[in-house]
Amino acid sequence: MPNKSKKAKKVQKKFVLDCTHPAEDKILDPSEFATYLNEKIKVGGKTGNLGTNVSIQKEGFKVNVLSDIPFSKRYLKYLTKKYLKKQNLRDWLRVVASSPTTYELRYFQINQDEDDAED
Repeated sequence: MPNKSKKAKKVQKKFVLDCTHPAEDKILDPSEFATYLNEKIKVGGKTGNLGTNVSIQKEGFKVNVLSDIPFSKRYLKYLTKKYLKKQNLRDWLRVVASSPTTYELRYFQINQDEDDAED
């Protein structure tokens, strides 16, 4: 039998957190959010251990997270929701997956027609 050597391919995952709507209204600062992610993302069970495996970049109103190691998109949603709660924005903003690699911060749709419905 031929000896096959299996090499793990380096797959770089790129996730985007789109903060356009709240940043345009000056409710949320994307650079503060990127700093928060930089401090809180755990690699190997330790915070502040990003090294060269995970990098965070801010482009305009978007925050990009690049990872060379297995990384969960769901973990980014968890940290985003935690940041919103810390900033007392959780009641007005929600985290929505707009594509397989993108999360978007959107406002809750508040129905102003509640009084008309009760008549």
